[in-house]
Amino acid sequence: MDRTALRQTLRQMLEEEVGEEFDDLPDDRNLREGLGLDSVDLVSLVIHIQRRFQIDIPTEELEKLVKVGDLLDLLQAKIAARSAA
Repeated sequence: MDRTALRQTLRQMLEEEVGEEFDDLPDDRNLREGLGLDSVDLVSLVIHIQRRFQIDIPTEELEKLVKVGDLLDLLQAKIAARSAA
């Protein structure tokens, strides 16, 4: 999945999770302050991501996610690794 499609999917998932629309998700937008996600929202989003893409995101990796770009980078790497396996 390319980054543009992944960003679109992430945007849809975020909109479903928090109940508001996001026009754009630039790589430098902060996940918490920039998108208004609290810890519960973020964990719930990650659970949905793990189910949808059939990947695992350990807590140690989750704690390193600060910006949208960080999450997209991680998702791309996880999806590529799963496809290669």
